Amino acid sequence: MSETTPQTPEALPLLTPAEGVPPVVDTEEKFLQLLDALKNGSGPFAVDAERASGYKYSSRAYLIQIKREGGGLHLIDPIPFGPGHALFTQLNELFNTDEVILHASTQDLPCLREVGINPSKLFDTELGGRIAGLPRVGLGPLLESLMGVSLAKEHSAVDWSTRPLPHDWLNYAALDVELLIPLRNKMYELLSDAKKWKWAEEEFASILLAPPAPPRIDPWRRTSGMHKIKKRDQLAVIKNLWIARNEIAQANDVSSGKLLNDAGIIELAIHKPMTKKDVEKTLRPIGMRARWSENMSTWIAAIESAVNTPEDQWPPMKSGADTLPPIKLWRERFPEKYAPLTHARFAVETLAHDLSIPAENLISPEVIRRICWAPPAASTAALDAAAVAQAMATLGARAWQIEIVAAPVATALLEREPREIPLPETPESEPAVD
Repeated sequence: MSETTPQTPEALPLLTPAEGVPPVVDTEEKFLQLLDALKNGSGPFAVDAERASGYKYSSRAYLIQIKREGGGLHLIDPIPFGPGHALFTQLNELFNTDEVILHASTQDLPCLREVGINPSKLFDTELGGRIAGLPRVGLGPLLESLMGVSLAKEHSAVDWSTRPLPHDWLNYAALDVELLIPLRNKMYELLSDAKKWKWAEEEFASILLAPPAPPRIDPWRRTSGMHKIKKRDQLAVIKNLWIARNEIAQANDVSSGKLLNDAGIIELAIHKPMTKKDVEKTLRPIGMRARWSENMSTWIAAIESAVNTPEDQWPPMKSGADTLPPIKLWRERFPEKYAPLTHARFAVETLAHDLSIPAENLISPEVIRRICWAPPAASTAALDAAAVAQAMATLGARAWQIEIVAAPVATALLEREPREIPLPETPESEPAVD
C-alpha cells in the first residue's frame, strides 16, 4: 500500500489512567452518579466491554468501560443489574445524544445490545484504521503509531466473570478507553486527509443497521478439522457429539471447548470408540486435558446413537446451505464463471492497492463471487455496469463501494479466458464438506 503508518518516537508505556482506576459501579446509587457525571461531560463516548470468551458459553458483558471528556472514566459491572434494566435504558438515551466510539465494534455490540445499549451513531477505530490503509489496526498498534504510547495486554484472555475482579484487571480494562477519544480524532484526520471519511461514515452506519445474523444451518458442520472427515457415518457422530456438547455447555454456561474440544470430536468420529477405555485411548494422543471425562457417558451415548442410526438418516456430505463451490472447483467445472472471477478479483486487488485499503474492505469477496457465479441477465454479453451495481446493492454492498467497483467488475464479466495466476481460496470460502 502506498500509505504508511506515521512514524513516531519510541512508544511510552501507558501504565494507569490519568485519573486512576475508578471504583466499579455495581449498585443503583453508583449508576445514577455515573449518569450525572457523564451528562456533565461533552462530546463522544468511548466504550468497551469485556466478555468471558473461552470460559463461558454466553457472550454476555462482564464489564463495561466508558469515558467522556469532562464526564470521567467509569467501570460498570452489568451482572447485578441484568439485561434491560431501566438504568441501562437511561444510559442508552444519553449515548444517543452523541457518537459512541468502539474498537472492533462488531465484537462488542451484541453484548452491549443485550443489556440495552444500542448506539445510533458509531465510530469504529479498528475499521477506520483499515479504511485509512494502516497496516496494523489492533488497539495497541494504533495507540503506538498514532498516539506514541504502548498498552500491556497481559489480561486480554482472562476470565472476566471472576468476582471480585482484581485491581490489575480493572486497570487494564480502564486503559482500553483512556485514549480512545484522542485516537478517534487522529483517525478522523487521517480519513479526512485521504478523502475517505465518507467511506468510513457509510461503513459505520452499515454496522448499526445490519440485521442479526440468521441461525446457521447445521452449525455442527463448522467443527474444526472437518477436512479429515470422508464418510457420512462419521458426520453422524460429529453431529450427535456437537449437539450433546452444546446442550451441556448452554445449560451450564461454560465454553464448549472446555467440555470437549473440536479436535476431540473429530478423533471420536473417526475411531468411534464405544467404551470408556477406548474413548480415553482415542483422546490421550491429542493431549486432551479438559473436562471431557465428566460427561463420558454422554459422549459414549452420542457415539452409540450415531453408529446405530440407519444409513439413510446419516447427514449428507454437503449441507443445504446457500454456499458456493470452493474456488478450486471453479476452474475445471465452471470455467465460464471462473474466467470473469479471475479478472474481477484482479481489478479489485488493483483498486485496493491504489486506494490503500484492504481488498476485503473495498468490497466483500463474497459479493464478487456471487456476482460472477450468478451475473445479472445479459451482463455477460454486453457491458452493463448499472445491472452489476444493482446486484451489488442487493448483496449488501455500500454506495461508495459500488461507485468504485461496479464498472470494473462489469467489464470482468465479459472475459472468456482466465488470468494466468490461479486464484487461491479466501477465508470466506466454505469448507468442501459444508
